[in-house]
Amino acid sequence: MNRDRSLDIAVTGMTGRFPGAADLAQLWQALRDGRVLTRRLSREELAARGVPASLANDPAYVPVHGPLDDADRFDHEFFGVSPREAGLTDPQHRLLLECAWAALEDAGHSVTAGDGLRTAVYAAASGSGHLRALLASGSLAPPEFEEALLVNERDFLATRIAYKLGLTGPALTVLTACSSSLVAAHLAVQALNNGECDQALVLAASANAPQAGHLPMAGGVMSLSGHCRPFDASADGTLGGSGALGVVLRRYEDVAGGPLPLHGVLLGSAVNNDGTAKAGFLAPSAAGQEQAIRAALAAADVDAASVGYLESHGTGTRVGDPIEWSAASAVYRSLGAAPGSIPVGALKATIGHLDAAAGLAGLVKALLVLRHGYVPALPGLSRANPLLEREDSPLSLPTEAGPWRGPQPRRAAVSSFGVGGTNVHMLVEQPPEPAAAPPAPPTGRERLVVLSAKDPRALARMRERLAAHLEDAEAAPSLADVGRTLTRRAELPYRSSAVGASVAEVVAALRAPAEATPATAAHPAPALLLFPGQGTQFPGMAAPFAAALPTFADALDACLAAFSPGLAREVDEALHDASFPAERLARTALAQPALFAVEYAAGTALLALGLVPCALLGHSLGEITAATLAGALALDTAARLVARRAQLMQDCAPGAMVSLACGEAEARALLAETGAELGVAAVNAATSTVLAGPPEAVAAFREQVGDRYAAKVLRSSRAFHSPLIEPAADALRGTPAAAEVRPAVLPWIENTEGQLLPEGSLTDPGHFARAARRPVRFADALATARAKFPDAVAVEVGPGRVLSGFAEAAGLPAIPLLGSSPPAPAAPAHAPAASTARPVLLAIGRLWCSGLPLDLSPLQAPGRSVPLPTYPFHGPRHPVPAAPTPGPPPGPPARAAVADAAEPVADTPVADTPVAILRALWAEQLGVTDVPDTADFFQLGGDSLTVARLARGMSRRFGVDVPVGELLRARSIGLQYALVERLIAQQILDEAGEELG
Repeated sequence: MNRDRSLDIAVTGMTGRFPGAADLAQLWQALRDGRVLTRRLSREELAARGVPASLANDPAYVPVHGPLDDADRFDHEFFGVSPREAGLTDPQHRLLLECAWAALEDAGHSVTAGDGLRTAVYAAASGSGHLRALLASGSLAPPEFEEALLVNERDFLATRIAYKLGLTGPALTVLTACSSSLVAAHLAVQALNNGECDQALVLAASANAPQAGHLPMAGGVMSLSGHCRPFDASADGTLGGSGALGVVLRRYEDVAGGPLPLHGVLLGSAVNNDGTAKAGFLAPSAAGQEQAIRAALAAADVDAASVGYLESHGTGTRVGDPIEWSAASAVYRSLGAAPGSIPVGALKATIGHLDAAAGLAGLVKALLVLRHGYVPALPGLSRANPLLEREDSPLSLPTEAGPWRGPQPRRAAVSSFGVGGTNVHMLVEQPPEPAAAPPAPPTGRERLVVLSAKDPRALARMRERLAAHLEDAEAAPSLADVGRTLTRRAELPYRSSAVGASVAEVVAALRAPAEATPATAAHPAPALLLFPGQGTQFPGMAAPFAAALPTFADALDACLAAFSPGLAREVDEALHDASFPAERLARTALAQPALFAVEYAAGTALLALGLVPCALLGHSLGEITAATLAGALALDTAARLVARRAQLMQDCAPGAMVSLACGEAEARALLAETGAELGVAAVNAATSTVLAGPPEAVAAFREQVGDRYAAKVLRSSRAFHSPLIEPAADALRGTPAAAEVRPAVLPWIENTEGQLLPEGSLTDPGHFARAARRPVRFADALATARAKFPDAVAVEVGPGRVLSGFAEAAGLPAIPLLGSSPPAPAAPAHAPAASTARPVLLAIGRLWCSGLPLDLSPLQAPGRSVPLPTYPFHGPRHPVPAAPTPGPPPGPPARAAVADAAEPVADTPVADTPVAILRALWAEQLGVTDVPDTADFFQLGGDSLTVARLARGMSRRFGVDVPVGELLRARSIGLQYALVERLIAQQILDEAGEELG
């Protein structure tokens, strides 16, 4: 019978760090192998963890724990937390920030994308041993107590995560002792079904200080032997463990059949309390547990007989285990479960008791069991506890690991019971079969893979982790799935891209030398689009663009439709057929329309990816493309103009052109010296001038120049922008298309004088006729672009890479859209490597890495999200701060020192300068040193509390009142120094005025 799934909740993301297991894959492997991850700590380890020798030497002390490696590390810069604040913050809070990011990343949710989902946070953590250690160390001054409470107390755990990640749903910390985290999951389910949020992030951590052993107490729950053996006859208690984990939940109906792979489905749960129906406050109650289990089955609306696994609370206590066994047996037996049909697991036997995180850890283990269809053995089980009522019990103890043998679909139950009597039971189901895969993309197609991180070191780790994952995966995912998964992730400042037609190629690209990795997108540069002129064309030049850019073909068809039918057919054939005769395409009447069509289509496709250029600039024919994309010409108008222009120039007398490696003045001097009947056709750079005229005059001039300047005769049959083109220019003046201009919607730079025509400007109707005859002043146009947009990156949109060289000569970094890979050995020098997407995808990757606002999702083939490594957090260690050495604070500096600070102070001790004092105050408040004067106080982790303390410190040290509001604007050391100077000068003037008064 089909269940009503309207209240089911999907698990879309999952992450975790456990003792001896850095991620879920390592945890699952340990569970399959039956390994125990708690371990006995040496005396040296205990001492390093802060355990007093008197305690470690106690014969009753049990030095066994499930420690979490690197629990004191925190990538504080990633979250905008200062080193000082990171040191004050409870490691559990720090771990959960990283877990929150990783879980959302695994769920395909980009924190930076703003997808409109209201995401809730439900968090649980153990009490703060870190805060107790801070207080005991004496390192906190009284003003710091409040700050320490904010970053250690559990009241602020969920809300701080919501604040740091910009999550707008409910944010609650849940405290019910050992059942806290599974109760948090229960509350998250309720919030989703009540419409309070669209997505819920459930987090839990237990990493108390110190991560060490314990001193057992008579009648307590901690093991005397140092072993946790749930349901075993020799069970004598549990062991402490540390870990941090998170799951992401969505309403099942919202994601079913979508691209996200699900980890499982939550069917229903129930929470209650024992009340007084037990021996004491700390004792468990079979009646209370039974009621919770029965209510959960009812809420899930499933038969007890359909449950094939139970992840128990399983503390390994001699009395607690039988009570839990009795309660679960009674309910499942009474509701029809067959004897021995439900194997029981207990995660505490593997990793120890995670306290407030234990319930969520049990849920994660159950989800792994269901997903893999494999039931691990119960570690440490040698003989069942004789107090277990095993006769006719639906429960069984798995002594050997093996495949799932229970009913289908696979369903499991999870129990978690907290000291004090809060019980929770939850029913879960295996993930549904994935939706039918989209049609397989053609094999051998290049794919773009992108990665981003907050710093270069993390980016390098990310590249290696992804390469290792793709290389070691049992079944390598398709590159289409990999590309789509990574495109959905947050776009961070430091970026990298790779292109490949196979997993092996992408792995090789990811492991390429670091210097091949693009730098940073922290400050994205504006894009200046360049469109080349005639001479860059080659047969089949549309193929790379069509293979890479999804909207290129439609834009090209629109352009071809604006030509006459005969010209459109010929242009279409030349653009797509690599065997089209090159000499036929070189004819001006065909070359110019073909170039215009491919440039217009490629430029349109770039704009469709979200690129908003600061300006557009074309060379000769390319100027018409730039004007069209800028909106100054309608497409049909531009197409008629290009076709007419090309035919008129074709009808002109033959001519030739020669490029000289010298400036315009030198070229004109040569013309005067030689008497050559040539004219200046283009000034492309300070050392690049093109002359044009009759073929015989060009040949004679070339002979006369000799080796004085590098000279190259261009592949051209006409002397463009010379007197020989005058007939075409005159005829163009009477062409209606040349005068049909309209206001531009984007800025563009014209060729004749290099002027910037801003948005909304209307071009002179006679411009394009004049531009056909007058010299192309491309160097002036680039100089205008450089002056107006000094940080711009030039993007050459067309089949060539000549303009990129001119842009770089003008001081602008350049990326040719079809020039990111070298030509194949057998190809002509002007052709790309092959008619594939690779060169264009490489260029798009470079543009994205430069920080340009590109939406890469349209470039990806249809695919599904797949599990890939999440962000490689690996921050520095943040131990408990040591008590500071007491000493008198230095007094304020003399005013004269501030007034004269602009003068050289080489002989002044660094500690006495105003800037040094500001640096010392920053170090005191943020824990940072060696920062530049331009560094931003708030980007380094400052907030309203620390800036208030900074204002007090500055007022005390400089002897002036420093308003907090002023510091909110003066965010750098340099600006704060200027502020201090101004405040002191104002105070001197005020005091002088009072004396005069």
